[in-house]
Amino acid sequence: MRPLVAAGCVLWRRSAADGGPELCLVHRPRYDDWSFPKGKLKRAETPERAAHREVLEETGYLCTLGAPLPTARYLVAGEPKTVHYWAAEAGDGGFVPSVEVDRLLWLPPAAARLRLTHPHDRPLVDAFLAARPA
Repeated sequence: MRPLVAAGCVLWRRSAADGGPELCLVHRPRYDDWSFPKGKLKRAETPERAAHREVLEETGYLCTLGAPLPTARYLVAGEPKTVHYWAAEAGDGGFVPSVEVDRLLWLPPAAARLRLTHPHDRPLVDAFLAARPA
């Protein structure tokens, strides 16, 4: 069985208060969860292109992909899913709520780790902190 393939980002920006990183989490009402922006690859789409597209669609922000982060592998309704991730710095844009994503939060890494709904997302916070530029 081929896994469902998706891509996403740990989207970040520098805090205006202290210059430290803030991570972007999105709330998906369909699942009532908090996660990083991500989504399925479209036909013939590369994971990198899908990551850019999904960040823009779910958050309203352009982004610059940085370091690749660990690939997440888990089951969804008994089916295997593979999600390719990158650290990505937020660029221009702004959030507009939608049916797919109704809320967005920018949180320091420790708070983001606590807010994430799924345990498989939490190691991405540590991987981001290890990989991000100074």
